[in-house]
Amino acid sequence: MLKKFFALAIICASIFFAAQEAFAETQWFWLDSNDKYSKYFEPESVTVKKKVVTNDGREIAIEIEAWTKTTYSYEGAAETIKNYGIQNILPDPRNLAYSLALLRVNPQNRTLQYVREDFYNTAHQVVWSKEEGRVKEITTRSFDEEFYCAIVDEVFRFGERDRKRAPTEERWLDLWTYTDGEGNTTNLTADTTTMRLKGTNLILWEWMVKKDSQGKTIEIRFMKKAVNLTQGTEVIKDGQIWTPTNSWQELKDEYDGAYRMIHSDDPDYKGLVRLRAYVKNNSNWVTRYSLD
Repeated sequence: MLKKFFALAIICASIFFAAQEAFAETQWFWLDSNDKYSKYFEPESVTVKKKVVTNDGREIAIEIEAWTKTTYSYEGAAETIKNYGIQNILPDPRNLAYSLALLRVNPQNRTLQYVREDFYNTAHQVVWSKEEGRVKEITTRSFDEEFYCAIVDEVFRFGERDRKRAPTEERWLDLWTYTDGEGNTTNLTADTTTMRLKGTNLILWEWMVKKDSQGKTIEIRFMKKAVNLTQGTEVIKDGQIWTPTNSWQELKDEYDGAYRMIHSDDPDYKGLVRLRAYVKNNSNWVTRYSLD
């Protein structure tokens, strides 16, 4: 029995060190860097785990996995340790050098999940691990947007990274600008990278910025909307609101999740017209991962 135990231990150790050696030899593709983080992914690791066949015979990936790597400066390590709430495990940020993560992506819903994360010190030893992170939607505010775009591009080749890095006027669609009687000006723009058409509903994220007559920002809204292009209705699915006094807070839909009609005298009606035109002229983009 003891011999079997030691044999099993040797096998497990061999597998562990083989995995470590394989990752050491991995050719990581650089994605992005700033003062806190550098992000990489491994193109060869991108794997389609699930796909469906549509009614017209197309095979569409609905679940993709890939390995990524993040390296940390002192500031980035400190921020990461705080965000994960592991100060008791890693009290000194200098002990966190990099992390490897297995990511799972769903392109139809623009979501990403950390299936597994391993955090390493400078001696390449695992100091903390986490499994089965929450599923989150990727937006312009997401730390993981570079990872998402690179992984999806490896499968679909629709230019997610190019769209993300495009000049403002190419990525962002200006929907409308309105000035009220008090001189406050509100501007609404749509992030075209997030657009996807589901039936007659266009799913997208929008930024609304309101400034007073002196040009000072007094409110920002970051909203996920579903806009029914045929019926001319919309609903806020998710979002956050910022004000100088309260910073970022959850944005609650005043219609309790019900669609509201966009009337012809609303500023949003101009936006509806522009969204309809954008979808008509960019049908390949908004249906790029569609299962319809």
